[in-house]
Amino acid sequence: MLGGSTVLLFLGLPVAFSFLVINLAGAVLFLGGEAGLTQIVRNSVVSVASFSLTPIPLFVLMGEVLFHTGLAVKVIDGVERLIRQVPGRLAVVAVVAGTVFSAISGSTIATTAMLGSLMLPVMLSRGYHPTMATGPLMAIGAVDMLIPPSALTVLLGSLSGISISKLLIGGVIPGLMLSAAFIVYIIVRVKMNPSLAPATAFTEYKGWEKLRPFFQYVLPLVSIFVVVVASMSAGWATPTESAAIGALFTMGLALVYRALTFANLLKALRGTAAISGMILFIIVGATTFSQILSFSGASNGLVEIIAGLGLSPGAVIMAMMLLLVFLGLFVEQVSMMMITLPIYMPLVQKYGVDPVWFGVMFLICMQLGLLLPPHGLLLMTMKGVSPPEVKMSHIFIAVIPYLAMSLVLLAIVFFIPAIAVWLPKVLV
Repeated sequence: MLGGSTVLLFLGLPVAFSFLVINLAGAVLFLGGEAGLTQIVRNSVVSVASFSLTPIPLFVLMGEVLFHTGLAVKVIDGVERLIRQVPGRLAVVAVVAGTVFSAISGSTIATTAMLGSLMLPVMLSRGYHPTMATGPLMAIGAVDMLIPPSALTVLLGSLSGISISKLLIGGVIPGLMLSAAFIVYIIVRVKMNPSLAPATAFTEYKGWEKLRPFFQYVLPLVSIFVVVVASMSAGWATPTESAAIGALFTMGLALVYRALTFANLLKALRGTAAISGMILFIIVGATTFSQILSFSGASNGLVEIIAGLGLSPGAVIMAMMLLLVFLGLFVEQVSMMMITLPIYMPLVQKYGVDPVWFGVMFLICMQLGLLLPPHGLLLMTMKGVSPPEVKMSHIFIAVIPYLAMSLVLLAIVFFIPAIAVWLPKVLV
């Protein structure tokens, strides 16, 4: 079944349909023919009628509203005015603005597409090398997965049984560490080779003019992140209710700024419906897939074989992470969850591993997968919004240093679990 689903994914069949085909075959073989097919239908309804999945469309909606109302552009302007002349200034602005946008958007693709379409043409026109222009935009788009709100984090929590609120908060410190590492790398790299990002004149604002967009747009929009995280960590609201508050708050702010029209609200809702529909369809296939694996005895059998090897819990977790990084070369994030979680979670429970620590490392591996050539989703997104002079080879080379930093972060979290679990313990 695992091999069949992987082959279908390689043949280009959409993820949802790949699992549907394998599930139909599995139901006939392992669940008793026609009775098994009936059971699949029942399981499919139950899998998406879960209240814990409700944050996904709400988090996606937040990002879509900010994108279609143009408020995202105001965030970039507000951040740019605050950053003084440093080597690779526009790339640094992109990373800082992307980090802020990660805290108010639930979609990695939306963040990358927005930053790419807005900032890439400006950077290229000012003489930035294509690798220095595209690398930070893709890298910070991937960090969106770690910093809440994040639709994929909710999906991981829902499919794995890990606390969604703890998982969302657990990604904050690793995400901010990556953003800081990216800024340091850009400044050092451009100091070593100034031709990568020539220093250009920019309008230096003074006094209130410098601070006005920050107080007018950036702080109010970042308050969305504060409201979502605070309502979860204080126990006032579940992750679902926090997502609803966040979506309502986002639309309320857009109304206050007079940026929300019926036309762009409709665009935001259409985008949300398309992305959410795709994710929920995949969940239907994934849940049934894991149930068939469990019912056939495959999950328990694999767990017993691995447990019988006598490996330490650390060695097993390390092997799991390496497999996820390898899978990231070929399949996208939801497929990674579908293929591995039915096997991984019983092992996590058997070895008594902290599920939040494991979940945050899983997120870092998925974030790596977004950037891994040749099939990384954000590499394709960046190519889609880039002008013709930016070649795919530029994009592949651009992402290598950021992949290295992400791998270092994965190792740090592996050896120092407190980075992932300290904040959830304090807040939740």
